[in-house]
Amino acid sequence: MKHFDVIVIGAGAAGMMCAALAGLRGRRVLLIDHAAKLGERIRISGGGRCNFTNRHVSAQNYLSQNPHFCRSALARFSQYDFIAMVERRRIPYHEREHGQLFCDDTAQDIIDMLKDACDQGGVQWAWPCRVEGITHMDSSEGSQFELTTEQAIFRCQSLVIATGGLAVPQIGASPFGYKVAEQFGIQVIPPKPALVPLALAPETLAALKPLAGNTLDAGTHCDGGSFRENVLLTHRGLSGPAILQISSYWQMQEYDSGKKQPVEIDLLPDLDAAGWLAENRNSKMLLANLLAEKLPRKFAHEWCALFGWEKSLNEFSSRELEAVAKTLKDWALMPAGTLGYAKAEVTLGGVDTNALSSKTMEAKTVPGLYFIGEVVDVTGWLGGYNFQWAWSSGWVAGQFA
Repeated sequence: MKHFDVIVIGAGAAGMMCAALAGLRGRRVLLIDHAAKLGERIRISGGGRCNFTNRHVSAQNYLSQNPHFCRSALARFSQYDFIAMVERRRIPYHEREHGQLFCDDTAQDIIDMLKDACDQGGVQWAWPCRVEGITHMDSSEGSQFELTTEQAIFRCQSLVIATGGLAVPQIGASPFGYKVAEQFGIQVIPPKPALVPLALAPETLAALKPLAGNTLDAGTHCDGGSFRENVLLTHRGLSGPAILQISSYWQMQEYDSGKKQPVEIDLLPDLDAAGWLAENRNSKMLLANLLAEKLPRKFAHEWCALFGWEKSLNEFSSRELEAVAKTLKDWALMPAGTLGYAKAEVTLGGVDTNALSSKTMEAKTVPGLYFIGEVVDVTGWLGGYNFQWAWSSGWVAGQFA
């Protein structure tokens, strides 16, 4: 039997942050992970350069059934605090569009920084090691958790679950954290793939087949979400950053109303389409050729063919031009689903935040049990926001566990 003050299960971004901070407070910490490679989600992120945070992080960049929950953690350990850690470590980094920050060299720099912080805090490791069971007991020493693992039996006063969600199962994602929550009577918001390409129904794909392969600078809208980035039409459906972003909002509709609405695509986000068409309504130019001034030529022609709008502008009635303008600004496509966790960046849903303290990340009904990172029902936008939630929630739990 080996005793620790704190055991953290999951040596990813949130888990290593939490373990390091708890260790530096003088707590005896054990960090357990079943994976053969340390920090694999960090290593493969951002094309291997780790989009480790975003300059524009705020609570508005996160989705949750309790949208205010993340405010406390984000305020107490902000993007600027993590940037300061990176700068103290002298890790070179750069900024890309929309405030995204990436390592200049490799994501391994972030992993090494966290690993060294754990070592400085005297954190012990059980890795790779599978947890086979968890029991909770009250003793003369207070509330304790006992973990049966393939290496040994461990006991602790504080248990932190940092096991992530279901995204990217090919590198070991599992529902372990949700099962722990359920074991202790804590509600789990049903998980869903998020930041994920959207699939289209076979009949829709057949109609859009000539458009496959086109990339457009477009806007996407759904359920209160709105983004302006690239949209990619594929042989399976819709992808690209603007689609990944809006996919989380499309998925959220099942929680909110149980009924999903289409994703709307604005093909001309910088233009008053109705006014532009009205200015050219007497032209003998084909509509497709006019659209080709703003859209890829092949796409413009195939898109017009899709709707049967293959005639000159002066041949359109006012009502027809209104329909064209509306479709250009709000092209509605109803996804049939997503491409699943294998293609998802993160998981929507998770441990119900109403069951946790926003100030400590501790379960309200189970003293000493904490949940942090992606396993919690807090899901960020694409662009470094989910890593910042991992750092922030891990930091907070590290102060109290």
